[in-house]
Amino acid sequence: LASSSQIRMSNIRTSTVGSFISLRGTVTKARPKRLRVLDVGFVCAKCGLDQITQFMDGKYCSPTRCDDMKCRSKKFVMNRKVANFSDVQELKIQEVREEFCEDLENGGGGVSHGSEHRDAGRAPRHIEVEVTGDLVATCHAGDSVVVAGIVKAVNSALASGRAGKRAAETSTYKLYVVGHSIVNLTAEDGSRCGGGQGSGKHGMVSGNDRGRNKRFRTSSSNMQYTDQQLQQIANLAHADHRMYSLPTRMAFPFDLLVRSLCPSIIGNDLVKAGIILCLLGGTPPEVSGLEEQSGMTIRSNSHMLVVGDPGMGKSQMLLSANQVAARSVYVGGNTASATGLTVSLTKEPGGDMGIEAGALVLADRGVCCLDEFDKMPKNHQDGLLEAMEQQQVSIAKAGVVASLPSRCSVIAAANPKSGHYDLGKTVSENINMAGPLLSRFDLIFILRDEVNNDRDRMISGSIMGRLGRGDPRGGRYCDGGNGDAGLAQAMETSGSQKQAMLQCRLPWVTEFQKQPLPLQQVKDYIAYAREHCRPKMTTAAKNVLRDYFMDLRHPGGNEDRKDKVPITTRQLEALIRLSQARAKACLRPVVLREDAEDVVELMIESNKQVYTDERGNIDKSRGGAGGKSKKNRAFLEAMRNSNNSSFGFQDLQVIADRVNLPVSGFKEFVEGLRNQGEILRDSSGNYTVAA
Repeated sequence: LASSSQIRMSNIRTSTVGSFISLRGTVTKARPKRLRVLDVGFVCAKCGLDQITQFMDGKYCSPTRCDDMKCRSKKFVMNRKVANFSDVQELKIQEVREEFCEDLENGGGGVSHGSEHRDAGRAPRHIEVEVTGDLVATCHAGDSVVVAGIVKAVNSALASGRAGKRAAETSTYKLYVVGHSIVNLTAEDGSRCGGGQGSGKHGMVSGNDRGRNKRFRTSSSNMQYTDQQLQQIANLAHADHRMYSLPTRMAFPFDLLVRSLCPSIIGNDLVKAGIILCLLGGTPPEVSGLEEQSGMTIRSNSHMLVVGDPGMGKSQMLLSANQVAARSVYVGGNTASATGLTVSLTKEPGGDMGIEAGALVLADRGVCCLDEFDKMPKNHQDGLLEAMEQQQVSIAKAGVVASLPSRCSVIAAANPKSGHYDLGKTVSENINMAGPLLSRFDLIFILRDEVNNDRDRMISGSIMGRLGRGDPRGGRYCDGGNGDAGLAQAMETSGSQKQAMLQCRLPWVTEFQKQPLPLQQVKDYIAYAREHCRPKMTTAAKNVLRDYFMDLRHPGGNEDRKDKVPITTRQLEALIRLSQARAKACLRPVVLREDAEDVVELMIESNKQVYTDERGNIDKSRGGAGGKSKKNRAFLEAMRNSNNSSFGFQDLQVIADRVNLPVSGFKEFVEGLRNQGEILRDSSGNYTVAA
């Protein structure tokens, strides 16, 4: 069926029973395959006549009388040798998020406010879909599908497995769909399966099972675009404005996308730029058949973490990313569990175990927004390790060993555990996150609520402008009082002559583009670029990334590099992914030097925020990649230089005073060194330095 003939799940009512419909949804549960008897032979116990009886809709019914007019016996013996079976499977389909916006557009309401009222107070709708024959095992939990079939009604008591006369007398019925065709939108080849009424003797194996391993290849969305949408995408891809005699290219399509993401939040342009890059994603690598079967592939999705003080707009930016992404899942960390994020096992009425997809599996080929990440317990955070790096979720419970794809970008937001970000602590200590999980984020931004006269005036003017008819931007920021001319002069004097820096370019675009781009246009552009653009690295871009990586790994004039390694090869792969996403924003087939320079600027700012201590100095060992902090090294060096080999707790306090170590929290500091294996404590309570 055409997309125009699809109906929403909310419109499936009693009036549609017996109608042939088409609906779109996400598979949240795929129950195990079972066998259903289509017809079976019965032998008359008196005359031996063999007759075939069909079971309609899987309901068992034996013949009432013998077909022989001379016999008319009521006793029969089942002949299972002539029985015909068919594969049958039940799917649980959840409605898509786009249906909310479509309902509101037809009603003429606002998207931002109406969707909140429509979503609040109810769970997403679900419906059961029954597939048979070749349609069995064509989709799995987390797949986005379009199902065409006939709506039917069944007694709710009989559907739940109850039997008997009292169950048959129940007057409550439930609706379900008998699938005749399934289009898997998540499959890389857009596979279409039909002929669900096929059957075979003693069961039939689906011919589509041999293509199940192909689900781990590159994505291919079957989204259809109108001519008007394609024209808008082309116009945005060629956006390149100039101002006055400025020779630099100022407003890329990438800059316009950043301007249009969450325009209600003033500033934080680099954070928005990182979110746009995570939404676009990198180029999936081309792997051989052996690498594909073993799962040894490099991920193409980027992850981002935003840590900041309360009231900095982190949740608003995550909600905007959730609205812009073509496929996304928004989850709150304070209410999420490990099974809710990954997969869970459910026991079916027949005794089999079914797999139900979690948030990361439902966000496959999309983005998963995790808000209040610091509220999530550590044992639940461990479930993200495999999903963020290997891009799959494995489960081994109750005899079920399976792996489900979770090829999605994770954008997380967290608040410091003390209420405000403490520069004297690392990022891991501020949000109580393990180092291995923190190292999986490609970009980490820290938002601190600092006193800034210009920024505070701009934010207050923006908030007051929403209530009245004043300037919604509340004045200009960093324009030097000269309007656009001041911005242009600032851009000319900043950075390279070929390309202006992001920190100066993005505020100019905010002033130049008075109104942000429409939400639907940004959504179409990102979906088109993510699916149809596969940029390749050029030599110039490779040189920029390699030089930046080597400068951080081997700083000039520093011989003691053992504990001063800020990044690893994992961050180099992150630079490549982000550069490819930057080229996708312009729909280019190659990654240019300017793309790599923008990504390096983002990474420099991210590293600067992560590695800056309370004195404003850069401590390159404060990241999640490894290394000891300066105070740890100074304290351990003082212990080694001492004449004693064993120290009491008071001796350690004397050494701490000598190296100017803060007294507050000193006991926790010593316990942290013990947990890291740097110092040891014997049975008498004395401490020694580990060899």
